[in-house]
Amino acid sequence: MVPPPLTRLALILLLSQSAASLALGGSYPATRTVEVSETFHGTEVKDPYRWLEEMTSEEVHRWVLKQNEAARALIDQVPERERIRKRLTELWNYERYSVPEKHGKRYFYTHNSGLQNQPVFFVSEDLRNPEKVLLDPNTLSPDGTISVSKTSVSRDGELFAYALSRSGSDQLEWKVRDVSTGKDLQDSILKSKHAPVRWAHDGSGFYYLKFEESGINRLYFHLLGAPQVEDKIVYEHPSNKKDYITPQISEDGRYLILFVHGGSSKDTRVYFADLKASGDAPRVLPIVEKAEGRFSFLGNIGARLIFHTSLDAPRGRIVSIDTSAAPYGWKTLVAEGADTIQEARLVNHRLILAYIKNATARLRVFDENGKPTRDAALPVPLSGISALVGNPSDERAFFQITSLTTPSSVFSLDPISGEASAVWKLKLLFEPGDFTATQVFFTSKDGTKVPMTIARKKGVPLDGSAPTILYGYGGFNYITPPSFSVRNIQWMEMGGIYAYANIRGGGEYGEAWHQAGIKTRKQNVFDDFIAAAEWLIAGKYTSTPKLAISGSSNGGLLVGACMTQRPDLFGAALPDVGVLDMLRFQMFTEGPEWTVDYGEIAKPEEFKALLAYSPYHNIRPGTAYPPALITASESDDRVVPAHSYKFAARLQAAQSGENPILLRIETKAGHGAGTPTSKMIEKSADVGAFLIKALNIKR
Repeated sequence: MVPPPLTRLALILLLSQSAASLALGGSYPATRTVEVSETFHGTEVKDPYRWLEEMTSEEVHRWVLKQNEAARALIDQVPERERIRKRLTELWNYERYSVPEKHGKRYFYTHNSGLQNQPVFFVSEDLRNPEKVLLDPNTLSPDGTISVSKTSVSRDGELFAYALSRSGSDQLEWKVRDVSTGKDLQDSILKSKHAPVRWAHDGSGFYYLKFEESGINRLYFHLLGAPQVEDKIVYEHPSNKKDYITPQISEDGRYLILFVHGGSSKDTRVYFADLKASGDAPRVLPIVEKAEGRFSFLGNIGARLIFHTSLDAPRGRIVSIDTSAAPYGWKTLVAEGADTIQEARLVNHRLILAYIKNATARLRVFDENGKPTRDAALPVPLSGISALVGNPSDERAFFQITSLTTPSSVFSLDPISGEASAVWKLKLLFEPGDFTATQVFFTSKDGTKVPMTIARKKGVPLDGSAPTILYGYGGFNYITPPSFSVRNIQWMEMGGIYAYANIRGGGEYGEAWHQAGIKTRKQNVFDDFIAAAEWLIAGKYTSTPKLAISGSSNGGLLVGACMTQRPDLFGAALPDVGVLDMLRFQMFTEGPEWTVDYGEIAKPEEFKALLAYSPYHNIRPGTAYPPALITASESDDRVVPAHSYKFAARLQAAQSGENPILLRIETKAGHGAGTPTSKMIEKSADVGAFLIKALNIKR
């Protein structure tokens, strides 16, 4: 989205420099200001740190280096930092597996032996027998900063397409490996960004979305062995050529399903082509032409296409669409219920549905006509299902389950008997039974009941003295059940408490929960989080001097908004890769797609709401803000680090008192995915050391 024209724009350097005092001696790097202002709907808004948006500027680069040096100087004064790093290294050194996917006679999955920077891709014909290394990304770069972002396997399991990401970038290069020989073919596909690819049924090539320099997105078909310039356009949406197009192929190879959506919006248009009837030029026909709900394709039974959708069912339902004759016949197989359907799969003539009930997982099985057969018992209480996989012809499904105190574990599910069994047993360097987790409900400002899961080591007193991290996200309809983190285990071993609030803006209670936290209603998200903090304090879990708030990406926005609205409430703040300038977010990378949640500055009411909570614009000079460790990554091309640069500079200049405002910028890293294990350990050690100082934790 293009903002309204500037009514006044000046780039006049001011003589003033920001060099506020930094706690424990020293000062922040000098940060110049510029005279920049814009007028929106009659409101003048100043932007004194606009120059920090120049990502390629040598001056900005030098400023970032100095900020890192200042952060390093304070963090390295904390003697416990090395002890934290060593313990994190020990805890991180456990085996981790992904959920296996079956293609042909082979299973494909990843395995990290513990401290490997990137997980290794394996292939096996029997999960009980030794496996074969298919691809080891750790050999692609000495520092582990080249990762494999996405993969796709041909139906017969003979070809393995994988997407390389460098330094965490969303810009990908797809390559193809012959599974039997372990050698790469000559194929190379560029400019696919983070969209998936789907193989043709016969393995002759694959469909992929190409992001043109003009901003137009087109679905192409790549024929193996041909150069990319010869790839043929399959589809582009006629009315909005910047929409994302995600392809899927039915297991029998007959149908090409296309989901068309506007970036971050999960509401989709749905199209299909009968490939057997269309020949070389697929005739794409509409199923749903107006984006009013989310869809995912589960499989087909002849001409009947099975979908999981939120259309006319905010918490989700399963439908069958008969495409044998127009008009297509719709039938609800599993109706919307009280709980939200998170994921669904069609496996062995059974519908397997992962539900979210009060922000925790349930697994239920139906026959292919929607008749309930059984509930599968989950082995971990207060848990979340992070992955559910399986094809219609598979005998078993696989799922991954996790909780705040239990690492992700992979289970095999027999959809006929409902029995779940562990695929791999994990060897841990801590005892999960030493920790306890409970779910509570607190009341937000407007009376809404909100769930929160709280974990701690058994025996930690609830007298208000425990250092506590409160985490949240609250956006884009994402369902974020409790999940495991090595950093949180180390935190709880130190006597800390970890709380995870499932605030509005997410999808835990369906679309209504999401809609209650977007655009002009975004303040509800911050009110929920503030209420969670007040509940923890009132319940003697912690106290203001001991309470840190944490969040990443949209969660970084959450932390930034709450610490500027209620600086008196928190003992520390950890905004990570956050969206912090709400009047400029749409100017960079994927920002225009986020207007579905945040709104548009061109609309007066939405501009008013954005300005009211924008963390960067609501910093008040002379205010005592809590200690903050602002973290970002220099190669982040999703949420550009300029958000964090500008926020840190303005906070440092405005800060009253000695609470430190630190900016830590990770090099050769992106928004988070693909970050090497070594970098995650170092960053977690820095966060732990900072919290020891900020929350005055006695050891």
